[in-house]
Amino acid sequence: MLSKIFIGLVSASLIVIATIAQAATVTIPVHLVTSTDNGIGKAIGSITATDTDHGLLLTPNLNDLSPGIHGMHIHLFPNCGPKAENDKLVPGGAAGGHLDPNNTNKHLGPYNNQGHLGDLPFIYVNPQGKATHPVLAPRLSVFQIRGHSIIIHAGGDNYSDKPKPLGGGGARIACGIIPSAKFAN
Repeated sequence: MLSKIFIGLVSASLIVIATIAQAATVTIPVHLVTSTDNGIGKAIGSITATDTDHGLLLTPNLNDLSPGIHGMHIHLFPNCGPKAENDKLVPGGAAGGHLDPNNTNKHLGPYNNQGHLGDLPFIYVNPQGKATHPVLAPRLSVFQIRGHSIIIHAGGDNYSDKPKPLGGGGARIACGIIPSAKFAN
């Protein structure tokens, strides 16, 4: 009887270990963005994205950001460069708009199925300029974000298009290109 219980426990443990080992993870290097050259400025850390049973866990390890709340989104293109808009170079503009494969054209935040898939929870930056608190994006997986970019905005995000579009976060201040290959980390 004891041997059957032991075999059962070992089997259950192996299943748990196999499940953990299969959880997809990607580390995204993050840089400040500029309107010059290739648009990629100083490295400020990384964000680790890990699949969980409840969605995508985003764990920032970032420095040199202004304290407070910052909007964060998955953007369409894997490009952190500037883009010309109205005769002005916009830092991070080459990343394009928020990831929106269902063409909802609505910024409703990470918890509403009727809006952009790329809408993420905002991040908190402490008074020392560090962001380390994980956030959970329940509608996303590592597979869905590969080959895109992640943008951090100067201001917060109200998860609405009103009173300002796209959550009112303002300028793009930092960007990371999310590796597309499964083996790239």
